[in-house]
Amino acid sequence: MDKKNLIIGVALLLAAFVSMYFSSQSVPPRPVAPTQTAPTATGTAPLTSTGTTGTITPSIAPPTEITALAKGPEGAQVDLLVNNYVEVRLSNFGGAIREVALRKFEESLGSKARFTFNNSRTNPILGITALPGLGYETGFSVVSKRSKEIVYRAIFEDRIEVTRRYFLPDGSEPGTDPYQLRHETTFRNLTDQTLPLPRIALSLGTASPIDDTVYGQHLDTGYSDGEDQKFIEHTKLQGGGFLAMLGMGSKEPTPFITNSAAVTWTSLSNQFFTSILTPDQPGVGLTTRRVPVTPFTSSPDRPNFGLSAETLFDVPSLPPQGSATISMSLYVGPKEYHRLSNGDIFKADQDKVMNFGFFKFFSQILLTMMTWVHGWMEGLSPKWAWGWAIVITTLILKTVFLPLTLAASRSGKRMQKIQPEMKELKEKFKDNPQKMQAATMELFKKHKVNPLGGCIPILLTMPFFFGFFIMLRSAAELRFESFLWASDLSTPDTVAHIFGVPLNIMPILMGATMIFQMRLTPMPTVDNAQAKIFKFMPWMFTLFCYNFSCALALYSTINGLFTIGQQLIINRMKDPVDIVPAVPAPTGNKKVKNVTPKKKK
Repeated sequence: MDKKNLIIGVALLLAAFVSMYFSSQSVPPRPVAPTQTAPTATGTAPLTSTGTTGTITPSIAPPTEITALAKGPEGAQVDLLVNNYVEVRLSNFGGAIREVALRKFEESLGSKARFTFNNSRTNPILGITALPGLGYETGFSVVSKRSKEIVYRAIFEDRIEVTRRYFLPDGSEPGTDPYQLRHETTFRNLTDQTLPLPRIALSLGTASPIDDTVYGQHLDTGYSDGEDQKFIEHTKLQGGGFLAMLGMGSKEPTPFITNSAAVTWTSLSNQFFTSILTPDQPGVGLTTRRVPVTPFTSSPDRPNFGLSAETLFDVPSLPPQGSATISMSLYVGPKEYHRLSNGDIFKADQDKVMNFGFFKFFSQILLTMMTWVHGWMEGLSPKWAWGWAIVITTLILKTVFLPLTLAASRSGKRMQKIQPEMKELKEKFKDNPQKMQAATMELFKKHKVNPLGGCIPILLTMPFFFGFFIMLRSAAELRFESFLWASDLSTPDTVAHIFGVPLNIMPILMGATMIFQMRLTPMPTVDNAQAKIFKFMPWMFTLFCYNFSCALALYSTINGLFTIGQQLIINRMKDPVDIVPAVPAPTGNKKVKNVTPKKKK
């Protein structure tokens, strides 16, 4: 029966991994057009482009609109704000940011083009999306333009002057970051009557998947209410999936989700880059949309989907000749923890955009340690600095945990030596679990054996393993960084394809070290079925890590090699506690006497 259950369990695991792999390659359905209306500010009548009142209906840009917007409306003028880190490309249509080119990050491996956030877009960044007549189709005039500042102006419905100001520092000024600009949108009443304004929505842009060769593409939006953060993963809008099969989720894609909260910052992120809008006064919510984006060049016929987001603001009614201003900071750049955790600049916990989750403590420690080691290694081996940073960080962790690991290994060896006595006790008290437990504990005490000692290294290592894995999803520092044969530590180290299947070396090495390590390490007392499951663990971990970042496999391989060397030394060391092997159980027809009293009839 155990063998049958084992075969079924392994088959289900393999089926799950195969399903997980091919589900990432499946073609998602096209989005459903939204039918809801956007909320409006309480007690106000929203304006329309004709001056009448009515509701504002949000919409998702159709696929054809993406191409048109990428080129810009006819006659659009592109203005630039540039420093050493970013090139902010603004348009007079909408008075908003078309896209932001990151000058220190390549678009693709070996490319001279810069990575551009919002390149495949449905709306410009900071575009006013919920008020017809002030969107990207509306022409603004340039009021003033300097090296670091530009101001746009438009008249809305002959009643309201809209002024939009952008200021980009170079990062040398105290309290500034080169990836973060300042923005102000001012509404001024040109009439002698009080004018109510509708709820304003400012776009965060559009985030697209980075690569179609890596499993586990990461896209999300998020917001903070000043105390807690909430993130909306792209999987929540795409529909279908395992939960839908169980009747617990939507089968059809969700066009948009609106979260109402007093937001101190909002974000839109892919795996490595993010836009973070931090208003001076809290907004009132965040809308997340599932939108079609430009397909990957490797699969041009396959639909591709990203996320767009808008931050919602309630603007007070404008008194006669009065004005109201929405001011904010906008960060568009890499998800670098050491940068975003700088409390002198980012004072609202914007580093939480890293979305490390439950293991954030371990992820932050690992990323901070790796960054420090990288700074030290950059002068010695600049080409492979991040690879060596992973190796050295792993060795530092193993050295720190060495005393506990040695104690656990000694405990494992002692457990192995007392197995004959354990087997004898089980036979002797097989009908009396209470006495068997008491006798077993006495045996442990006699030989100074900790039954949980062998679990300590695993319990200590696993949080760091998961923390490392989660950290790698968003570590922009590892993107396009090479090590040995791997050209990009943030992707699989594929060296060839065999019958269409990628050949990834690092996960295979990881699995091999795990198999060798298990053969060297004393195993705790387990039954036959559990022992067989343990033997399959290296294969399962290899399958799990095969199409993830090779940096994770590099960490696990170095960890395994250190453990192998450590175990070889431990196996040669003499245990200070001498355990005399128990006399083997009698052979032939003689059996161990069962001392358990017979039950009375």
